Amino acid sequence: MSLSAFCVHGHFYQPPREDPLTGIIPKEEGAYPYDNWNARIHDQCYKPNADLGNFSRISFNLGPTVLEWMQTADPETLARIIQQERDMYDATGIPNGMAQAYNHTILPLATKRDKRTQIHWGMYEFQARFGHPAEGLWLPEAAVDTETLRVACSCGVKYVILAPWQCADHGKDLNQPGWVELGQGKRMVVFFYNQVLSTRVSFDPGATRNADEFMVNAILPEFQNGLGVPRDKFLIIASDGELYGHHQRFRDQFLARLTTASYIGKPVRQMLPAEWLQENLPTQDMTIVENSSWSCHHGVIRWSDDCGCTPGSHWKAPLRVALNRVAQEVDLVFERTLDGYGLDPYALRDNYIEVLLGQIPLDEFIRSHAKSSCSKEMLRNIAFLLKAQYERQRMFTSCGWFFDDFDRIEPRNNVKYAAQAVWLTRQVKPDLDLDGILSDLKKVVSTRSNLRADQVFKKHIQSAQAAWAGVPSKD
Repeated sequence: MSLSAFCVHGHFYQPPREDPLTGIIPKEEGAYPYDNWNARIHDQCYKPNADLGNFSRISFNLGPTVLEWMQTADPETLARIIQQERDMYDATGIPNGMAQAYNHTILPLATKRDKRTQIHWGMYEFQARFGHPAEGLWLPEAAVDTETLRVACSCGVKYVILAPWQCADHGKDLNQPGWVELGQGKRMVVFFYNQVLSTRVSFDPGATRNADEFMVNAILPEFQNGLGVPRDKFLIIASDGELYGHHQRFRDQFLARLTTASYIGKPVRQMLPAEWLQENLPTQDMTIVENSSWSCHHGVIRWSDDCGCTPGSHWKAPLRVALNRVAQEVDLVFERTLDGYGLDPYALRDNYIEVLLGQIPLDEFIRSHAKSSCSKEMLRNIAFLLKAQYERQRMFTSCGWFFDDFDRIEPRNNVKYAAQAVWLTRQVKPDLDLDGILSDLKKVVSTRSNLRADQVFKKHIQSAQAAWAGVPSKD
């Protein structure tokens, strides 16, 4: 007898909105009556889903930047989410939470070193918060290439979830996971979510007004499709988690019903990806579509150039070029300075997550990795450069390229993070040249307001300098 099982996966994530100087989210008028979109989405989605216990039943990932904000804004709700996931793990040994690459970077567009940092930070953050290792990793925008999977495998990741069009093999059974060979005896399990069900949940509000009807009219028929010998089927319904209550009202209650009463007495089980793997190891090999994603049918062009997803976005390519240049300039100072101190710069950067999570003070962290005593100048320089590396990581947040125009908070923030990384680096190397960076940024122009990225960059540098000097900036 074949096994019929389903799972709901929610990708819960919001871009960082904090000003890099203050760490505070500026008031966002569009979020009225809330002060900002994080607060509004939290009240409409994260909190009610936690109140309903949904995080104890679904597969989910919660972006580290969201959890960092929630830790201050509503620690009680965060504690409930963690406890719900932990109760499942303590009872079954099976995690229903997945880690996420830390800053939601489009990993196929990142260097191998950045892939390593993003995945290591994400896996470490998950274990620190939830108290056990993650088995799965959510790739931002489900963007994937083989190198990303190799790095993920080396970081302890056992599986990822991708869109069905990211499978390069025709005729494969996407209702079951498969192995992707990575070379050198390594391989990764890949699940592909169900396109029909995921699309209906995401884009057809009428289909999700009643969970019992959705189970009978949408989910169960998917198990009946196909002819021939009955096969095990595992249908994953994947969408943005914010759909459940924020994008669509009352869908938090739909989710609660769907994952409790709706499937009781039906010929279907509710399972988690890790639970499926525990009972059913893959028996097929698969090949991924290199440089593909779930939200851009042109691959990953949406985050590097103008494509049909956001027509007229000619600013995206020069922004990618400019921030890559920032990364190169900042990294060069970082490498040379830390090499001079006898430290491995990128091992130190990977371990810097301990500081970001508040597990160890920065000075103590630096001293613990130094091979000799640290002078005040050494502590100062390394501290500045590690902080610069954090800003240099979050300047690649995917949301900065997602929309059609540059004059939005997401791309402006990416430029501010880049400026902050440069300003911090210049505290160690004051003669760091800005001409090339500014020349690249000048080509990034909003078609709506004519705002240029170099203007945003220079204004932030001035504000950072003014804040350092203790005088009001000219805004």
